[in-house]
Amino acid sequence: MVTTTASKVEIDWTRCDGHGLCATLLPNDVVLDEWGFPVLNGREITAGELPHARRAVLACPALALRLDRPVERDA
Repeated sequence: MVTTTASKVEIDWTRCDGHGLCATLLPNDVVLDEWGFPVLNGREITAGELPHARRAVLACPALALRLDRPVERDA
């Protein structure tokens, strides 16, 4: 049995101020709604995309983004 790990970007809505930087840094994962707040597409972040996702988490001015823990999945 082969397992893969994947992470997802999550938003802490109590912190998000709608700056929109996450949509700039993760255009395949985040779009902005009509009020400028992020909407996640819910897809899993691949290992190759993980550095970009970490960068977005660290760059969020409101500290509202986080990466959830990797989940093991059967491939």
